[in-house]
Amino acid sequence: MRQSTDRILTTHVGSLPRTRPGLIEALLKKDRGEAQDEGAYVRTIAAAVDDVMARQAKIGIDVPSDGEQGKVSYSTYMMDRLNGFGGDVPRKPALDLKDYPDFRARLTKMTGEQQFRRASCIAPISVKSWEPLKADIANELSAMKKAGYTEAFMNAASPGLISAFQTNKYYKTHEEYVWALAAVMREEYELIAASGLLLQLDCPDLAMAHHTGFQDLSETDFLKRAALHVEAMNHALQNVPAERCRMHICWGNYEGPHDHDIALEKIAPVFLKAKPQAILFEASNPRHDHEWAVWRELKIPNDKILVPGTITSASNYVEHPEFVAQHIERFAAIVGKERVIAGSDCGFGTFAGVGKMDPEISYKKLASLVEGAALASQRLWS
Repeated sequence: MRQSTDRILTTHVGSLPRTRPGLIEALLKKDRGEAQDEGAYVRTIAAAVDDVMARQAKIGIDVPSDGEQGKVSYSTYMMDRLNGFGGDVPRKPALDLKDYPDFRARLTKMTGEQQFRRASCIAPISVKSWEPLKADIANELSAMKKAGYTEAFMNAASPGLISAFQTNKYYKTHEEYVWALAAVMREEYELIAASGLLLQLDCPDLAMAHHTGFQDLSETDFLKRAALHVEAMNHALQNVPAERCRMHICWGNYEGPHDHDIALEKIAPVFLKAKPQAILFEASNPRHDHEWAVWRELKIPNDKILVPGTITSASNYVEHPEFVAQHIERFAAIVGKERVIAGSDCGFGTFAGVGKMDPEISYKKLASLVEGAALASQRLWS
């Protein structure tokens, strides 16, 4: 994993707008198990990955991804790869939205209805096929070469994330379920790392799930569960070097009060024990912007790289480059400029066909991120 040795590098969390004609429809058909032209499906995804890789190169993003163009969502895609899931379970409203039904209805009108399945675990977890993963890897490596990149990352769901979205209806305990997921997902992680791509573990189960999937737990019990998830993830990563791994912590990529978000100072001691070297986290939205000061008080391991969000992904405001630069400089003062990479709060295309972010504005925000990183670099290396 490259570090910011002579300037601040730039990256983002992973998902990017799915703008390729026919892509969203194809992904949703695949998710619903509907028949379609398989050859056209494969070509559409490959072309979409080429598109987003080229756009990232044009903007100047240093460490890109495939934009998760081949996934219907970051949290349910594994149902194409694993056995043991079935059904479609309605989701509970997040705690911060629970008391605002009118706002939830308006939000749905603005973002669109989520059409993908939310299955449960109803049978033993086992591998169905790694072919979809191998196709994703091949598409990204090909797109990287065309765009002139030598380093890029690929997202993967952490065991805890899967358990937060796909509820357990088979295993006797949550612990048994998470360890079963870790045993199987270990293969996905190792395949990604072996390909030469950086592996990014998405871990909203360590923050967002406190007010969403695990909202029925007390804070104490949630922190115990988060610690279990970190332990299981570390076990699944035992053959992947820390410097080949990133992890993303977030409180939810949606517009809402977020007044039930668990505080950073409570969860940081848990996730700082995770193996991945780089930590991507929200740091620029109104609910978590202030927490840069918390990082000054944390015992951050010397090998960790911080990737703070310097642009939000739930607002079509385009952050000023000076805003980005100031956020970068805050964290450079804490861990040193070499251990900071500029990132985004969350993804811009979390779920296929859902979201309020305009695609062109999203890329304009990423361009501002690059410009802000250059501005910070001028000052930090002057």
